[in-house]
Amino acid sequence: MAQQQQAASIAAPGFFGLNLQESSISLSSGFALEAYNCIIDRYGRIGARRGWVPVNATNVDLGSNNIEFMFEVVSAGSTTLISGGNNKLFTGTTTLTTKTVRAADNSGDITYNITGNHWQAAALPYGDGVDAKVHAYLVQAAHAPLIYHELPTSGGSPHAHNSGTFGFVRLGDAGTLPTGYTTSDFKPNCVLAAYGRIWMADIAGDRQTVYFSRLLDGSDFSGGDSGSLSLNAVFPNNDQIVGLAAHNGFLIIFGRNNIAIYGNPIDATELVLADYIPNVGCIARDTIQNTGTDIIFLSDSGVRSLQRVIQEKSLPMRDISKNVRDDLVDNVNSESALQIKAIYYDRDAFYLLALPTTKWVYCFDMRTPLQDGSARATIWTNMEPHAFCVNASKELLIGKAGYVAKYFGHLDNTATYRFKYFTNYFDFDTPTKEKILKQIGMVLIGGSNQEIAIKWGFDYNENYSAVTKKLDTAVAYEYNIGEYNIAEYSDGIVLDKFKSHVGGKGPIMQVGLEAEINGNPLSIQRIDIYIKQGKTV
Repeated sequence: MAQQQQAASIAAPGFFGLNLQESSISLSSGFALEAYNCIIDRYGRIGARRGWVPVNATNVDLGSNNIEFMFEVVSAGSTTLISGGNNKLFTGTTTLTTKTVRAADNSGDITYNITGNHWQAAALPYGDGVDAKVHAYLVQAAHAPLIYHELPTSGGSPHAHNSGTFGFVRLGDAGTLPTGYTTSDFKPNCVLAAYGRIWMADIAGDRQTVYFSRLLDGSDFSGGDSGSLSLNAVFPNNDQIVGLAAHNGFLIIFGRNNIAIYGNPIDATELVLADYIPNVGCIARDTIQNTGTDIIFLSDSGVRSLQRVIQEKSLPMRDISKNVRDDLVDNVNSESALQIKAIYYDRDAFYLLALPTTKWVYCFDMRTPLQDGSARATIWTNMEPHAFCVNASKELLIGKAGYVAKYFGHLDNTATYRFKYFTNYFDFDTPTKEKILKQIGMVLIGGSNQEIAIKWGFDYNENYSAVTKKLDTAVAYEYNIGEYNIAEYSDGIVLDKFKSHVGGKGPIMQVGLEAEINGNPLSIQRIDIYIKQGKTV
């Protein structure tokens, strides 16, 4: 008697993201062994990421150099993007305007040599109520801090209610520095605006002190209730401060190998150590991102999550990158910490970690953690971002060579990019039986006539067989569109359900799909695999 076909379905392919840590044969079918240029969408499908488009016209002072810093300032309902590249500062989006550093009274430019683009910025109003004036504070190692605010008319007061244009001045010229410091040696590398103050730290020769401004005056570091917080007695082995964060009414100070959490930061004269976490820290300042309910950061053992339950006095540490940790750590070790960038994009609920040397971006979906607390991970290639910023319009901006860009569409500017997904290895729960592959069925959502390549292989051999398929030109009438959530897409997108006759045999199988993304989205709804069982091997 002829043996009947068996079918196995993967209802949500890749829903659990990449898993490169565990034995691939024992993984759930929801995991992927390859997931490039993918995201996990809000319906739980693995699909193609978006691309990017330039926002600005070219700027001669930037040329083809990378935008490596971006920060948006919001003032009285208007917004201004500050960016940095080619050792220069710019303002604007569609048009980048090169900015100089001015004297405090705006009487002329001063000499200010910019030697890098690894700024960090924070914004805090000067004063309160109707008298508040927007101020942004920029810091970078080996550079005197800058204030971006409304400049006075020539010879005027730097903090008066002015009607001039906005510009940059040195903090030491428009305000006051901590006692004992001058503009030549107060050069912090991290800044935070929180609890009505500006906080600065990581100064050459003074790596264990946090300096804080006067309340509601981020430019005054020597008067009123300004002051400093020393961590000499908290951080062992001369561990240095890497970054600062604020969460749930606490000031969080990240060392490279330790974390200190201080309570009562509003009354900074009464700061008290609330918790201390040894042997875990942050290795890259710009990876510290507040999601609103959590803080994500890069440690020397991968991407971590800081979750606090105040009532229980506990601070469990989630290992966000658990399923890709070894590869991620190897890649991070080849990077300069200054170059590593990250962003949390709440509209799509993902945390992006960009590694410029490997040219990879790790994407961690933060909607719902997996059972072990880790996040669904995919990898983006080709995009090569050098800075991130989420603006007030909830657009994800990306620093590119010569451009401020926007995460948008399904082309990288005008170039295509490759979507690639492969399942884990599976054996139909009969590891000693040979499987004779008959058909592969798929339900896909993509562009009309979009070409895809279905691939399959056996016994861990990456010499895959393949068949190409073009998606339909119209949605098949017999399928319920709402069931597959296709309505979120625009015209020209089709739902296609098909089976392809294939061949080959072996006890262990793997199936994949590749496609060139050329202006249209693509997502995988379901994969069906049809086999007959063969002899015992």
